[in-house]
Amino acid sequence: MAECGRKALSLLEAARSRYESLQISDDVFGESGDDSSENPFYSTSGDSNSDNYTSENNGDELRGNEIGGSQSGGPPGSISDTPAEEEGWSDALREITIPPYKDTCGPTQMMSATATAMDFFQLFVPDNAIQNMVTQTNMYAKKYQERFGSDEGWCSVTVAEMKAFLGFMTSTSIQRCESVLSIWSSGFFSNKSIAPQMSQARFEKILKYFHIVAFRSSNSSHGLYKIQPFLDTLQQAFSCTFRPSQTQVLHEPLIDEDPVFITTCTERELRKRKKRKFSLWVRQCTATGFISQVYVHLKEGMGSDGIGTLKNKPQLHSLVAKQLCQNLSGRNAIIFTGPSITSLSLFQEFQKQDIYCCGLLSTRKSDCTGLPPSMLANPETPQHRGQSRTKMKGNMSLISWYNKGNFRFLTNAYSPSKQGMIIKRKSGEIPCPLAVEAFAAHLSYICKYDDKYSKYFIFHKPNKTWQQVFWLTISISINNAYILYKMSDAYQAKRYSRAQFGERLVRELLDLDNCSPTHSEPDWFYELSVTGSPCMGRMCAGFVLCDDSAVLGMARLRVNFHCWEREEPHTSTVSPPFRALRLSRH
Repeated sequence: MAECGRKALSLLEAARSRYESLQISDDVFGESGDDSSENPFYSTSGDSNSDNYTSENNGDELRGNEIGGSQSGGPPGSISDTPAEEEGWSDALREITIPPYKDTCGPTQMMSATATAMDFFQLFVPDNAIQNMVTQTNMYAKKYQERFGSDEGWCSVTVAEMKAFLGFMTSTSIQRCESVLSIWSSGFFSNKSIAPQMSQARFEKILKYFHIVAFRSSNSSHGLYKIQPFLDTLQQAFSCTFRPSQTQVLHEPLIDEDPVFITTCTERELRKRKKRKFSLWVRQCTATGFISQVYVHLKEGMGSDGIGTLKNKPQLHSLVAKQLCQNLSGRNAIIFTGPSITSLSLFQEFQKQDIYCCGLLSTRKSDCTGLPPSMLANPETPQHRGQSRTKMKGNMSLISWYNKGNFRFLTNAYSPSKQGMIIKRKSGEIPCPLAVEAFAAHLSYICKYDDKYSKYFIFHKPNKTWQQVFWLTISISINNAYILYKMSDAYQAKRYSRAQFGERLVRELLDLDNCSPTHSEPDWFYELSVTGSPCMGRMCAGFVLCDDSAVLGMARLRVNFHCWEREEPHTSTVSPPFRALRLSRH
């Protein structure tokens, strides 16, 4: 019995050691959860019930459309019933070896211990980019007034004003508000600490004329021409400042409306909200969460690369994947993909470029051309949890693994004969091929990262598509800046959380130099009471008392409870609804 226990423990430690890098950024926002320190299999812990994965029987996606195939109900892949499709696929398994990664992981330049939040932000949005915003905004305002009449309240914007403008917008990522104009209101969402830096009237004038590219060039047909130069510069900055790890993921990040504020909208307001006219795909480092590449696809109209004309979802997503991986050739990187991207032809093409893949497969969303039909059909006999079947063709493995449903994976990055496990606190260990274990570990980490960083997106919802893309990419830049900050000596000097880093950046953009988010005296306190105590006691109350209004936008909070029935305090992580009372400072 003791020997079995030691063997199970050694297997657990071996599994954890394979994914040590995934623990680097579990505390990337300074807010560790219950599972962040010891369990790299975050989404398969007891809290998730496995079942952040949905099997082919139940929808065939990871986290209900979270990864890869999100929001894409594309046509089913082509599956041939002819025996010819089985040719080349064999039950005989052999070992494969991936060459070592030909790159280093981490920041490309050392930042000093005195580096500020602004220094990290300007790695991606430097002074010349802000100066260009000033120039283009003034040009647009001049041309607009020549056409529609003068605006007596307008004067040319300066660099300092443009930085302040960016600061006001950024403040909505850490202090949620109904509108950025709420900063100057007298209501609950006002922000009197920054409002005096610019009048509301001046802010609205800059917002009216704000532009990145004032005029369309004669040869510009791209729908994002008003922001494309900025996207190109940002893309280059991402590549120059950070080298991702060997394992990376292609997916659509969470960019939807904040769920806390969606619940406060009336049904009429929700109907009036327009759907996004674009989708945003990223290539993301699974060891740190750093987003290395961004691709914006307009859902309507023609893109400059011709992708806009494609209607077949697997073909579209395949071309998106090629765009995102165009700088990875020859590095022996491993890419994880969702169902809409996973296909035999794409993986074979990537292998010629020394890019290796591991993807979740769906018979509904994936291009299944060239795959054996016997592996795509569910077996008639009942299967045991953890049971798997594998076929190989060259270095490519097609895996069918059962865990309360059938999951299929296509990979050339992991040997099919090597075994791993999915670790759950309640159910214990579930055996699986190593490729399945790696997919679960890396993808669930990215899902956890997405849950955290999506809370810090700029909460400004303009009508124009190019402006939506701009503020979204600015939000991504700030999150990337925080990751670099966490990996620098500056973090050892001042350990800012993500909310504090954002607050510091806002104050530096607004040129408020008498600030430190950890020492400044607040104007208001927020007392939150939470429904539903963990011990279900009628005399159990939960509360949070803090000076950071950003807690109001959080999806989950660490709450202190005190139970008068048991006469003992305890702490638990809770979800909305929250009831907040703002108290003035005494």
